Amino acid sequence: MEEGSVVANLAADLGLEVKTLKTRKMRLDVVANKKYLDINKDTGELFISERIDREVLCPSKTTSYCFLKLDATIENPIRMFNIEVEILDINDNAPHFRRGTMHLDISESSPVGERFSLNNAADPDVGANSVKNYHLSASDHFVLEIQTGRDGSKFADLVLKTALDREQQAVHNLILTAVDGGVPTRTGTASIIVRVLDVNDNAPSFDKDKYVVDVMENSPIGSLVIKLNATDLDEGSNSDIVYSYSLYTSERTQVMFKLNPENGEIRVKEMINYEDFKLYEMEIIASDKGPNSLSGQCRVTIQVTDMNDNHPEISIKSFQSPVKENVATDTVIAVVSVGDKDSGDNGVVDLHIPENMPFKLRESSDNYYELVVSEPLDREKVPEYEITFTVTDRGSPPLSDNETMTLELLDVNDNVPQFPQSFYTIRVLENNAPGALLSSLSAFDPDLHENQYLVYFIIEKEIANTSMSMLFSINPENGNLYALKTFDYEIEREFLFHIEARDSGSPPLSSNVSVHIIIVDQNDNAPVIVSPWRAHGSVVEEKIPRSTDKGSLVAKVIALDTDSVHNSRITYQFLQVTDASLFSLDQYNGEIRTMRMFSYKDSRHHRLVVVAKDNGEPALSATVTIKLLTVETDVKAHSDMTEMPLEYDIFSDINLYLVIGLGSVSFLLLITILVTIVLKCQTPKASKAAPPSRNSVISERNSTIADSTLVSNDAYWYSLFLAETRKGKLVVRQPVPKGSRYIVSSIPRGTGLSETSDSAASTLQASTTSSSRSK
Repeated sequence: MEEGSVVANLAADLGLEVKTLKTRKMRLDVVANKKYLDINKDTGELFISERIDREVLCPSKTTSYCFLKLDATIENPIRMFNIEVEILDINDNAPHFRRGTMHLDISESSPVGERFSLNNAADPDVGANSVKNYHLSASDHFVLEIQTGRDGSKFADLVLKTALDREQQAVHNLILTAVDGGVPTRTGTASIIVRVLDVNDNAPSFDKDKYVVDVMENSPIGSLVIKLNATDLDEGSNSDIVYSYSLYTSERTQVMFKLNPENGEIRVKEMINYEDFKLYEMEIIASDKGPNSLSGQCRVTIQVTDMNDNHPEISIKSFQSPVKENVATDTVIAVVSVGDKDSGDNGVVDLHIPENMPFKLRESSDNYYELVVSEPLDREKVPEYEITFTVTDRGSPPLSDNETMTLELLDVNDNVPQFPQSFYTIRVLENNAPGALLSSLSAFDPDLHENQYLVYFIIEKEIANTSMSMLFSINPENGNLYALKTFDYEIEREFLFHIEARDSGSPPLSSNVSVHIIIVDQNDNAPVIVSPWRAHGSVVEEKIPRSTDKGSLVAKVIALDTDSVHNSRITYQFLQVTDASLFSLDQYNGEIRTMRMFSYKDSRHHRLVVVAKDNGEPALSATVTIKLLTVETDVKAHSDMTEMPLEYDIFSDINLYLVIGLGSVSFLLLITILVTIVLKCQTPKASKAAPPSRNSVISERNSTIADSTLVSNDAYWYSLFLAETRKGKLVVRQPVPKGSRYIVSSIPRGTGLSETSDSAASTLQASTTSSSRSK
């Protein structure tokens, strides 16, 4: 009941006045218990002051009755009442087991029907509220039997219904439920764990009856081959397995492999060689440690896998060295054999030689190869070959071996001497010293020994009845070329000949080179004054009218220089002049002209000294002195040309020499014109001149022509003048327009021009082109 609940009206039951309960100090004493009950002095009711638990007040279950004893006391007068309150039981407690889990160990060999006692459930309640029944969870092997004790208590036994097999189920988990008789019923549960005890009733067994294992040869000692796993369904010592070799396992196998008796590992004990044994067989026994030991067995076959552990072998059976470089292709140089002790692909070998070699391998028979020449050999390119024979098997990884042989080539005379250049141009300064070294014309022969020893020759050639060996000399051992004489540019300008280099082989080979000797001019010739002509050391005297106009030509100085064009370029200067304001001198063409008209104050006599200087280094020069006498004479003009008449003595010494010179030049000009006409008649096309010979000098310059006088070559290309005697007068023609051309070929040395050795005759070709056409 709840606290405060009224149990009874004590005042009414005891016949007491409610109003007097306080004044009479009524109290309630509980005997040997807590004060579960108390009295309300206002109403006289007995009520519950603290929750009452019958199982605490009456723990003993010998009787189903339980009383709570009280003493009620009042004063005035004092009275004491003995009160007993019966506590009735309710089903407020569920059954419970002292141990929530019960463990049973039952041998798997226990017989059917064997009983196993279980712990009882306890319930503090009494009577119908106590434990009335037990229930067991579903099980194929166990059933529950309920027993009743003398005191009426219930207890249960576990009975084996079917045989146990630990290998099928080692533990059985059951639930035991206790049920009381109260309403509503209460239950309590406990776990029953049945552990089936093992007996040695199972033999060890392997996963397979036969194992086939591949192991590489040369496997490291101690490496694992296989781990055998035998299982025993039993437990404990009944399942502990020991591995061993059977009597059928050979001692050789037991020496090569080690069997671990505890875990069944088979490891390599000795080095395995495929070439010795390829297969090992053994029988392994697995035994348990039970009281009555049981065992199982299996067969293990170990196959040794070949490892590529043998290098291929190469053997040079024959090798021919040295050989000549002109050996024929397909010639056998060497014979090589190869082999390998391994098997399968590991024993298949391939033979190679380096690429880009003029050789190839040809298989002659099984594992025999021939080295033959596949391309022409050339010692000058490769004097010897390092031939490496490499043999490789087809294993993984492949192994190889090599052998290197040196093939030396013998030289044959198959290379002609070679000059660095095909044509040599050598410039030689004229006036050289005899014996001077001109150049070194060394050739090269890539052959060896006597095949490369060279001898040098000058191939004989005559020029102008002169042999080249008289002009030049070559050292036969080193090709140094020397001059045997002093050359003069004005006489000899160039030479062309050949030099031969010949080796000492058998047969000898040779080659030649063209040599072009060019004589380089030096400024060794001074200019020569040819106009106005005068005897050596004499002075030229001229007469001019005093009425000469400004710009009139007084005289013209012409100088010739037989040196080359550069050195022969002449300039003119006044070295001395009486009146610098009266005369001018053109530095390029040598014309002396008046700068103004004569006056009565001017002197009648004038002295002009002109120097002609060439362009050489150092420059050379020549001078001429002209004495001018002014006279009173008329000047006649002509429409087509300007004539400046000078009265003089035609038979004076100066004019006599001038007439002789002009006559000679006119004669030469006549001959030249005749020869030109003949050549033009013979030439198919008149517009093209005949090609000059090698030793001729060809000049083509702008100039002018006046009658039959040829002008010297100088930088300004001044006009050509002709002095001719006409009735005691000197006629001077003025320049014609530009555009005229002339070609001089084979001019004799006496004229001051170049001399050639091949020209048969002197030729002068002149052609005049109008200014309009040249444009």
